[in-house]
Amino acid sequence: MDMTELTSERIDKWLWAARFFKTRSLAQEAVELGRVKLNGERIKPAKEVKLSDKLEIHRGEDVFEVLVAGFSLQRGPASVARELYMETEEGQRRRKERAALRKLAVEPALDRTSKGRPTKREGRELRRLRGY
Repeated sequence: MDMTELTSERIDKWLWAARFFKTRSLAQEAVELGRVKLNGERIKPAKEVKLSDKLEIHRGEDVFEVLVAGFSLQRGPASVARELYMETEEGQRRRKERAALRKLAVEPALDRTSKGRPTKREGRELRRLRGY
């Protein structure tokens, strides 16, 4: 996939080519819902991004802070897409901290300290422990 000599590109196309979203329509929807900010401001899907623009991309529980480093006419493999942006040091640090906190958090479904009737699996474990 070739990196072209473009100086700007629509934000929804860029997000799709940089593989932050699987489809352009998902990228467009994220921009419309305010999950993507350009230099700290909400934008519309047709907004043109330029080199070294700072983007804040909210995807699920992850927040990416990236600088635009290039453009592409096509969506290429992940290795090529990674060359289209540079993630900021602060953004990487914050994302890793959030991931560590998520690992420490207890899943509500797993926090089952004898609430009601045991599930089939728990019943089997109880029978095995009691020797039945």
